[in-house]
Amino acid sequence: MNKEKLTELYKSYKLKKDDVFSHQHYLIITRSGIEKLMAQSNITINYEVIRCEPNFAVIKAYGTKEDKKIETFGSALKGASYKEGSTNSWYVMELAEKRSQSRCVLKMLNLYEYGIFSEDESESFKKQKTEYKTL
Repeated sequence: MNKEKLTELYKSYKLKKDDVFSHQHYLIITRSGIEKLMAQSNITINYEVIRCEPNFAVIKAYGTKEDKKIETFGSALKGASYKEGSTNSWYVMELAEKRSQSRCVLKMLNLYEYGIFSEDESESFKKQKTEYKTL
């Protein structure tokens, strides 16, 4: 990730330390970061349910920012493990919506070209939780 681009992102979109984290070769933007990018950029998104089943959902997102328009998809497949699906959550519709929203925002702002992804796009992109011991 280009340091200048990262600095520009922080300033332009009022991001905080908790909105972004590094993951292997990528910079990951959290759910709160995606919401800030969307709000600060005046991106509007409409959704279309393509498929909704108990274990599988696909959402199409239509994003608009001024004259620019983007169409993209988000999906989620419930599985016992990540080898069998893209999530182990029963909230497949909600996850598909978040994925389509994140993809739409990142595409709209051309952030994929800088190696920036959303934590919602893959379970492997989730930030590792720090466990605290109580005394």
